[in-house]
Parts: sequence; structure tokens; C-alpha cells
Amino acid sequence: MHARLSWQRGRVSSTSSSSVSTCSSPLSSSSVSAAVYQTTLAVGPADQGVRRGWDGGRKSICEVIQEEEPASDLSVRAEDLEIYKRHHRPRPLPQTTPSSPPLISTTTTKPVHINHTSPPVMDSLMPRSESARVRGQSQMDFKTATTGVAAKAMRNEISNLVRSVSDPQTKKAFDTEMQSFFYLFTRYLAKRANAQEIVWDHIKSPSEDQIVPYSKLPAGKPKNLEKLAVLKVNGGLGTSMGMTGAKSALEVKDDMTFLDLTVRQIEHLNTTNRVDVPLILMTSFNTHEDTLRIIKKYANQQLRITTFNQSRYPRIYKESLLPCPKSADDDKKNWYPPGHGDLYNALYQSRVLDQLLAEGKEYLFVSNSDNLGAVVDESILEHMVESQAEFIMEVTDKTKADVKGGTLIDYDGSIRLLEVAQVPNEHIEDFKSVRKFKIFNTNNLWVNLKALKRIMEAGEMELDIIVNPKTTDDGQAVLQLETAAGDAIQFFKNGHGVNVPRSRFLPVKACSDLLLIKSDIYRIQHGQLVINEQRMFESTPVIKLGDHFKKIAQFQKRFKKIPKIIELDHLTITGDVYFGRNVTLRGTVIIVANEGQRIDIPDGCILENRLVSGNLNLIEL
Repeated sequence: MHARLSWQRGRVSSTSSSSVSTCSSPLSSSSVSAAVYQTTLAVGPADQGVRRGWDGGRKSICEVIQEEEPASDLSVRAEDLEIYKRHHRPRPLPQTTPSSPPLISTTTTKPVHINHTSPPVMDSLMPRSESARVRGQSQMDFKTATTGVAAKAMRNEISNLVRSVSDPQTKKAFDTEMQSFFYLFTRYLAKRANAQEIVWDHIKSPSEDQIVPYSKLPAGKPKNLEKLAVLKVNGGLGTSMGMTGAKSALEVKDDMTFLDLTVRQIEHLNTTNRVDVPLILMTSFNTHEDTLRIIKKYANQQLRITTFNQSRYPRIYKESLLPCPKSADDDKKNWYPPGHGDLYNALYQSRVLDQLLAEGKEYLFVSNSDNLGAVVDESILEHMVESQAEFIMEVTDKTKADVKGGTLIDYDGSIRLLEVAQVPNEHIEDFKSVRKFKIFNTNNLWVNLKALKRIMEAGEMELDIIVNPKTTDDGQAVLQLETAAGDAIQFFKNGHGVNVPRSRFLPVKACSDLLLIKSDIYRIQHGQLVINEQRMFESTPVIKLGDHFKKIAQFQKRFKKIPKIIELDHLTITGDVYFGRNVTLRGTVIIVANEGQRIDIPDGCILENRLVSGNLNLIEL
């Protein structure tokens, strides 16, 4: 479970790398013309994951701090921990170059760095030098003193990482990214030293105007689509399902991948309404190269596709609070993408935000690439326009399967996203309660782009830090400092939730989800999943698969063909079980193969309300 942090605000900065754009007119069937966001810079080596850029000539924050005689009170000078808040000067928009090749990877990050005094949060990193330490002083002062030492040590280690890059331009860009990480790290240290849990009594259920029922939304207007862009968070690898490449490349239905379905949805939207809704893919260093290769096959589709890369931060050893990598090109396992909350900085710094605004786009629909229910909804878009909401979060009713999902709350009169990582231990069960917290965040978000530009230029996007503990292959405990995209709701005017049908939340997080999607419960209509009209109930069956079905390779091997489950209510499978062709499952079916046993469900078998154990003993329920 994620470690808890206080709700104290701090500022997060990040860098991004390349953007790729391929386009064709949605209104024409002619050959593809390329619209590439041109810059004068080039992408660094993909295997290094570092970017070329510039920093406006500022002095690097990552220079080594010279060791000094330790003070008796372990104090560290403020200037040793000086942070550079990053601002961005306006830039001219890139020109479209029709003669350019369809796919070019360019870096578009040109942040301007301005030196100024440390933000107030840094005061908490150091004890005051004029205050003599006295016997019996609180543990908080000890944490404060050690915090300063940890920050100093981290800064020196980051300096070593930056010096490991030989190319000057690449080095400056990598330095910029490490500044973002160092600022996030010092915010984490400050919160750790001055942890203040949320006051549980201050939490209230959202008011009626903060959560709008989907049934009350107005009818959509196609003209609004001209102002819309769609962004898919596409940085996941699907490691929980045994995948090593981009999860969005997994075939999920009728030999179509997540990306295939998304492209078909938006292409149908564009051609039907004669609009130009672009698709934006936010990748990570884990998925960027795969994504660039995959999207080439969409060159003749009726939509534009743009990709940009989110940040790459070093993992941190939990005990020493030092970075895992020893050089900028160290193994990928020592780095991590800092969560989908990084998308706001990545959009802003990659200039994709500027490009969208220049094209007249005002609204952005954001969702995870593995949520097959997250399709453009014209009613939600019209509600956003009418209500002048700058941020809308889609929520849906919580079930027992969603007890750990984040939820919207009213906290001291302000709408906030509450994640399980922020909940005090004594209130975890309250948080999981369906009675008290009835909704959860689907991570389908609608963002006003002009408002995002205003907030980013003001430097107000200070998302709460989520500490994600991990264990390396050799058993060492490490930390990843991440942020959540939904947490941004607190910074936008009139931000609120819309309680949507469950059909808008169809994530594929495990092979049990994949079995449901692949089955005859759903059919595809213009890239969108639609429940089979032969299904008698609106709800989908509950499916629980054991460890033998956990990895995608094992899952695929155990089904000659996906069973027919149109009349299924509940399915549980544990042990070494294989399915033949044309198997039908109805009602409640439980299949259990004990250790050392194997069950083969024969071709054409029909199981209705059955418990199947070793040697195919059929017991009527």
C-alpha cells in the first residue's frame, strides 16, 4: 500500500521529450500529409532516455556541494538546497511542413529557468542555525536535521548522474529533468519531516452540485467536437499480466488492440460529424519506441496522432534515500515514469498544449488507454461548455471490487480527490466502505485547455505526492514519488464530478477482465464495446481466475476458444484447467483443480450451475 503523506502543497515540475504527429484530413480520402511539430533540436539516444535541450544559460543546480565541517546541530544552509522554480517564456508556434516525412521524433522542450529565492516549503528542511539544540528536543527536529543531510546527499548523487552524460546539449536537457525530480524529492522530505495527516472529521460527502448525475446532462451538440482533443495515457507495460511491451498493443477483441479500437472510435467520430478530433498519446520511456512503431500503421486513417513522452525519474533506495541509477544510461529497472499526474507538465513543456490551443482546441478528454469504456461523450462535453466547468472528473458507483479506488470528497468546502494512500490507518476500513464513500474516480477527465495554460503559467499545479514502495529483483526496498492526474481538480474553477454509468469504466487490469472483454458479452460497434443485446441483464458476470491464468501467455494457452458466457452470472477457476472449443457456461460455474490434478473441459461441453473438481466430477448446485 502506498505510504501516506500530508495534504501540504508543494510544486512539481517535469520535463518531457519527443512529439510525433501524423495527420490526414478527416474530410478527405486523399493520401496522408504530414504535420510535424518542428524544432531545431534532436532527440537523444532512445536507450539512454535523455533529451537534448537548453536551459537558458543558467547555472546547473546539480553541481556537487562541497563537503564542510559538520555543524554540531546537523544544520544545513538554505543555499545548499536552493531550488530553481521553472518558468516558460512564450514561444512562436511551430510551422506545419507538408513535405516532411510522416513520422519524425523531435524534442520540443525549451524551458526557461529563472533563479530566485527558495519557496517557503524549503524552510522546513533545515533547523534554524541560531536555535541551539537542547536535550529532549522532539523527534520532529531530528527528522528535520536528517532531512537536510538527505537532500544534500541526493543533490550530489544527481550531479554525478548529470556528469555521466557527455553530449553538452543532452546533458543540459537531462539536468533540467533531474531538477524536476530533485524538487519533487525535497517536497517529499519536507512532508516526511512535518507529516500532517488529514483531519478525518473535516471530510464530508460532496454536495449535489459537486456530483452531477449523468441522467441530468443535456443532449450533446456535434459542433463542440471541433474544440475537442482526446488524450490517452499510454505509458503502461502491463507487467501484472506478464507483458513486456506497451500494454496498448495487446489484442483484446476480434484481433484488435487497445490502440486499434481507440483509432476506430475517433476516426468514426471525425468522419460522421465532419470534424477534426486529434488523438494524443502520452508515452513513457518504457513504451515510447513501441508506440512510434505501432502508430505507423495508422498513417492512412482519418485522424491525426501526436505522441509525447513523460518524465523519467530515478528510483530511490528506501534506507539511504539515494538514487538507484549510477549513470544516465543505467538499466531501465532503476528508473520510473512519475505517474499520470505528470501529464499537465508534460503537455505544457512539450508545447503540445500550445499547439492544441493554436488549432482552436479548448477541451481535452483524458483517459487510460486500457479503459475500453472511455469513449468521447457529447453530453458530458456539452455539460462542460454550458456549466463553464474547467475540470470534470467522471465517477461511478463503487462496488466491492472498487474499494481502493480514489473518491471525491468535500474537504473544508473544497472538492478534493482522496486516495487510499492519504487515508490514516485507523480510517482505512471507513474509506473502503461502500456506504460512506459511494463513488470512485474512473480517471476519465475533462480539462479546459485555456484554464490549464493559465494554471501552468502561474505555477499553481502543486499535486500531492504519492509514495509508491517497490521491491527490486534483488530484494531491496525502493521508493517511487508519483502524482495523480485527478488531484488537479482542486486548482480549476468549478471543478466537479459527473456520476456516469458503469459502462464507461471497463479497464483491463487482469486476465479475468480480458476474458470478459473477449467473450460474447460484448460486440464491437465503430471501435466501441457494446453489450450483446441477447444478454438478459445489464450487469456483467463476475469472473475470478486463479494464478494459473495470471499471465497472458498462460491465459492464451488454456483457452482453445473463449467460452460462450452470455448467460453466465459467476465464474471461478482455480488450478490447472484447460478449455476446449465451443464450451458454454451458464449460471454459476466453479472449477477447481487441486494440486497435482488437471481438468480439461472437453469441446462442446455445457456447464450450467456446476461445481467441477478433479477428474471432472460434476456436482449440480
